[in-house]
Amino acid sequence: MKTVAVLGSGQVGQVLADGFLLHGYAVIRGTREPAKLDAWRATAGANASVDTFGGAARAAEIVVLAVKGSAAGEVLDLCGADTLDGKIVIDATNPIADAPPENGVLRFFTTLDDSLMERLQRQVPKARFVKAFNQVGNAMMIHPKLEGGPPTMFICGDDADAKHLVSGILKEFGWESADMAGVEGARAIEPLCILWLIPAFTRNQWGHAFKLLGG
Repeated sequence: MKTVAVLGSGQVGQVLADGFLLHGYAVIRGTREPAKLDAWRATAGANASVDTFGGAARAAEIVVLAVKGSAAGEVLDLCGADTLDGKIVIDATNPIADAPPENGVLRFFTTLDDSLMERLQRQVPKARFVKAFNQVGNAMMIHPKLEGGPPTMFICGDDADAKHLVSGILKEFGWESADMAGVEGARAIEPLCILWLIPAFTRNQWGHAFKLLGG
């Protein structure tokens, strides 16, 4: 049984944690204040636990970063760079700015020349980052049921073995994956969050995902 640390106490963290538990993983949710997740721990089952960010990351083989993009760097600091050395880090974050959308279009604090994932990879250079789960709402992350077959999750990262493992997880969760090459691919993948949210914000449509056709 692999152990997964899901860092983040919000809804995305809970959905992903529950998804891993559903598929037989042991899950440790990492948070600044473990007591705030007492209710989840009490109902999540024997393979679920809660710890600090650092404690969760130390005990896990796979780490899922599911926090606000603006807090992601600080959370990695709290884990400790050495703690993450060599570990797969699934990066579900987006660089959403603290500003309202403009006509349904989110604002980012990054540019198209330097993604949040690239910044995080430079911060922890020995971690094996893979971008995933950032381009769809949390209600669609586990076993999405859509016409046209499984949707596509775009992933990227510099470590081929890490991407292969994450692709396997995505398949378990009901997705196909499309490898968008190295960490620089996050410059294109992160803005998919903006695109996904336009119909959500402007027309209250939340039940959609992306699909890559052809080859």
